[in-house]
Amino acid sequence: MGAQSVVFEIIHESLMNKDTELSVSALCEIAGVSRSGYYRWVSAEDARNRREQQDRADFELILTAYNFRGYKKGVLGVNMRLLHMGIVMNPKKIRRLMRKYNLFCPFRKANPYRRMAKALRTSNVAANLLNREFEAHGARAVLLTDITYMRFHDGFLYLSTILDAYTKEALAHVLSDSLEIDFVLETVKIMQRDHGISLQTETMIHSDQGCHYTSIQFIRLVNDLGLRQSMSRRGNCWDNAPQESFYGHMKDELADKMARWETFDDAKRDVDDWFDYYNNDRYQWQLAKLSPRQYYHYVTTGEYPLPGTPPKA
Repeated sequence: MGAQSVVFEIIHESLMNKDTELSVSALCEIAGVSRSGYYRWVSAEDARNRREQQDRADFELILTAYNFRGYKKGVLGVNMRLLHMGIVMNPKKIRRLMRKYNLFCPFRKANPYRRMAKALRTSNVAANLLNREFEAHGARAVLLTDITYMRFHDGFLYLSTILDAYTKEALAHVLSDSLEIDFVLETVKIMQRDHGISLQTETMIHSDQGCHYTSIQFIRLVNDLGLRQSMSRRGNCWDNAPQESFYGHMKDELADKMARWETFDDAKRDVDDWFDYYNNDRYQWQLAKLSPRQYYHYVTTGEYPLPGTPPKA
């Protein structure tokens, strides 16, 4: 609402007060505005009320999309959720209404696992075969794996994941209360069990130079499965940037639930639910406004699930 509209609102409320003896002209003169301007403002009241009612109705739709499955979303996330609900709403309008009604999205924090991995690094370092060409090889050709920490009571839980670099789908994840190598090996085994049949003949698995990925056990498992191993350059987080971004968004969206965790089972339940949400219902602009699993289906079958022409890549 502009400054002049606020003045007109005050004049209007004063005139509605039975104790006010001043006329419209006197109040306008005191406030330094024109009487004709005030009357134009009054005549437009119905239109303002209609706009306010429409804003409120649209915001209720935005709020439904924002809270879908219990995870907060930004403007584009809301836009895509509405689209999957069959509702088209301009991102500019969504942004305006989110600001108007003070609806905000959370921000990310850094990952201290990097310091631990660096301190424990071994000499078994593979070449950087990927060279940041994350999406150049198609679905299931490049797998990105990493570990992150999640604060739990006075310590941490640790999460190992494997992502498809092309479709952004999370192919496997394991939560652990220990940094022992076992949970990283288990992540690879789950990925092979659930998605091994869809891997390409020269699929590579890319990681940082952390101690888990330079261990003899990990190298042997990767070789036994016929995967090519690739590693980021030392101290260069950009060589595995999609994983860094993935963990940042995950922690943003799980922040409220993480604060309420009492047991390991609490954490595992919420983490498992988030991965189901991420793969099936968390739409991404760069994935043709689809979820990762929908996008994999789209690129492998050509079937686009939304009305209209698929956005250009």
